[in-house]
Amino acid sequence: MAIKHVGIVGCGQMGAGIAEVCARAGYTVVVSEVDEALLKRGLASIESSLARAVSRGKMAEADKAMTLKRVSGVIGLEGFRDCDLVIEVVVENMAEKKKVFATLDGVCRKDAILASNTSCLSVTEMAVATGRPDKVLGIHFFNPAPVMKPVELVRTILTGAETLATAREFAQSLGKSVVVSPDTPGFIVNRLLTPYLLDAVRLMDSGTASREDIDQAVTLGLNHPMGPLALAGLIGLDTLYSIASALYEEFKDPRYVAPPLLRRMVLARWLGRKTGKGFYDYPKDKA
Repeated sequence: MAIKHVGIVGCGQMGAGIAEVCARAGYTVVVSEVDEALLKRGLASIESSLARAVSRGKMAEADKAMTLKRVSGVIGLEGFRDCDLVIEVVVENMAEKKKVFATLDGVCRKDAILASNTSCLSVTEMAVATGRPDKVLGIHFFNPAPVMKPVELVRTILTGAETLATAREFAQSLGKSVVVSPDTPGFIVNRLLTPYLLDAVRLMDSGTASREDIDQAVTLGLNHPMGPLALAGLIGLDTLYSIASALYEEFKDPRYVAPPLLRRMVLARWLGRKTGKGFYDYPKDKA
């Protein structure tokens, strides 16, 4: 099946980024949110991102206008009836995701592919909430989606070969580099990344080094584009905590135990860029 019409459930930071990527690649895109305020904010985020691309000479004004014409917004999930592919990008909570998948299963055409952008949760568990588990897989984008090249395709033991092939072709059409992972917590990248980020939090919390020295040592010594504490703030400390918790629940490996400081910051809603405060403070225009 050729993908032409793409649905995105959730128009927050990741959902808006994925919608932008799909629209720029020529797909007709419909994004949904739970209320009008969140939908307007998400659509404004897409327009703002495209405007930045124009200002930096990476996109023509006419291309921006055409891209925006390909994107529409709806409240709820009923607007996905004509979609060939729907990507779920809601909060990292299994109960919420299963509810979305069960609803999509009743709304979408029987040949439509349903995908999750989850960074750590079981795609198999979401798949069995539907009557089409062979047409369910993970399509995990990285933040910020318009910039980051990789996409992890997560194949469950129930995912059909045709579904995986279609998803691969779709991701490659977006200009992304595809890797395939089995449905295991954290998949490839987050399973490797999470202990590194948690160790950076422990290093700072122990007083061994300051946040600035940790991040500078990594950026200069390892040639990373940003240090681990800055990266945690970009990802979102709540997302990091959720991934760590899921990994520990599955493997019982102490490397995945979230440091107490991380838990306290999540409770305080110091989540990084999206709230304006994390290991660093972020001015409003950069949050």
